[in-house]
Amino acid sequence: MDRYNFKSVEQKWQKLWEEEKTFSSKVDKTKKKFYCLEMFPYPSGKIHMGHVRNYTIGDVLARYKSLQGYNVLHPMGWDSFGMPAENAAKQNNLDPKNWTEENIKNMKKQLKSIGLSIDWEKEISTCSKEYYKHQQKLFLDLRIRVAGLRKWDYVEGKKSFHNKRLYSLPNEEIILLLIHLLLQGMKTIQELDHHLLAFFFVVYQK
Repeated sequence: MDRYNFKSVEQKWQKLWEEEKTFSSKVDKTKKKFYCLEMFPYPSGKIHMGHVRNYTIGDVLARYKSLQGYNVLHPMGWDSFGMPAENAAKQNNLDPKNWTEENIKNMKKQLKSIGLSIDWEKEISTCSKEYYKHQQKLFLDLRIRVAGLRKWDYVEGKKSFHNKRLYSLPNEEIILLLIHLLLQGMKTIQELDHHLLAFFFVVYQK
């Protein structure tokens, strides 16, 4: 009996999957939707067994749901924006942008070799302008929306959610107010706990 050559066999099927776009998600309103996202890995340059474990679990789940008839969306992204990437690049005397993009390229090749059922057409990188422009817009919209709330989010000079007008707000507005206060910075853990408890109390009472 010939020895199983996993490299040649798996490359054959992976090539077929890519050509036929087997795992590309399509709009199909006749099927139930299932969204599977394990995590956005930090592009360190090499995958490790932790990556293999997490993505294998997600792959099994995505394939299982697909066999059950679900319309599966199984995307991929890279947590590539922030000081860790910049610091790592500087330590290697490399440009952060080039270092990050090269690492993503290498890790993508490694993950593809595993044969995961990922829709690589649905891939994002958090350092991409096409991605973070939406985050910037979110915070700009948040600032505009909370501007009208700040006039009455204090009761007699004290930071508090105990205001009757809060009960008339939809939950998403209360969440915006909470985010605003968190972004302002809480001085103590007790102060943060106070706001969180008050928020849940208001939502529960509604």
